[in-house]
Amino acid sequence: MNIIKILQYVFLGAIQGFTEPIPISSSGHLLIFKNLFNFKMLNDINFEIVVNFGSFLAILFLYRKKILKIVSDFFGFIIKKKDECKENYRYAWLIIIATIPAGILGILFKDTFDLLSNNVKLVGIALLITAFALFLIRDFKGRKTKNQISVFDALVIGLFQAVALFPGISRSGATITGALIKDLKKDVAVDYSFMLYLPISVATLILGVKDLINTPNVTSLITPYLLGMIASFILTYFSAKWFINVVKKGKLIYFSIYCLIVGILVILFL
Repeated sequence: MNIIKILQYVFLGAIQGFTEPIPISSSGHLLIFKNLFNFKMLNDINFEIVVNFGSFLAILFLYRKKILKIVSDFFGFIIKKKDECKENYRYAWLIIIATIPAGILGILFKDTFDLLSNNVKLVGIALLITAFALFLIRDFKGRKTKNQISVFDALVIGLFQAVALFPGISRSGATITGALIKDLKKDVAVDYSFMLYLPISVATLILGVKDLINTPNVTSLITPYLLGMIASFILTYFSAKWFINVVKKGKLIYFSIYCLIVGILVILFL
């Protein structure tokens, strides 16, 4: 594989990494840039799985202390019934519950979503929907803390995440919209959104690993895939840290404006 092709994979890995944490749709932007620059790996679902794994590792690293605490408390409460572990035990179940809707839809309609994922016009329409949703919740502040999230809240937010399986609908945008509608505080909403990303990302990898292994000439793609994953990891890490601060400052309107402009341009010109 020549250096130009490798650089294309690295570039798309960087696009995935930067756009994954923020509410503008990483999958949608990958398709937009593939069409914009006429990249030939348009149907390379495996590459998207690999770079998504890079994003997963970045979020895992960013939240490593909180995740270790949640996992430790979860099993600590199960084994020893420690009262100090109860809050994170409950929070872990809220993460699992909110993951169920997207998990069910992802398994039942995986092939349908894969087919739709290559329609750039649909991505443009989905970006307009994302823009509208972000505009609606632009001034929401929320009052609920982490331990005030109810099972019903988790299910509602999970349904919002399930909607994001549609190509071009931002997963982080959808979950944060659902969280703010359910009155979660901004910092609680963004943390919960990233926590929900982790099991979904693992499920995506598991569902796609068979196709990845059976890909013809997969050994020739190891270098570009690996470099793309590294680029995704680095950009996701810094993009997520930046986005957390943006949400806390209540600046989601900027992403609404961006999605509106890009959505219109995609529908008109791509």
